[in-house]
Amino acid sequence: MELARNIVDILESKKGEDILLLDLREIITFTDYFILCSGTSDRMLQALADAAVESVRNQYHLKGRLEGEGMDGWILVDFGDVILHIFSPEKRHYYKLEELWSNGKVLLHLQ
Repeated sequence: MELARNIVDILESKKGEDILLLDLREIITFTDYFILCSGTSDRMLQALADAAVESVRNQYHLKGRLEGEGMDGWILVDFGDVILHIFSPEKRHYYKLEELWSNGKVLLHLQ
């Protein structure tokens, strides 16, 4: 949980939008938490992902596995127990992960 909260704090400090922390421990086995966040531009999406990866590497000595790029509108960063999804507003609306994982417990929602 400490790792997830740290990532949320980083996203918030970098002006990430609509940050959602979901506890999925009771419904899946491949991770404990999902963090969803939106950014307003390709560059912002990449900057949010880079800041999260750097912070986690420095504080926890974990290397996040990245998939996607800012220009794709969706970047996924897998930290093992925490998976971070950074979206453009359009991609977030299209994929609707909040609905897909609605059985998860919302721990935090910053709008």
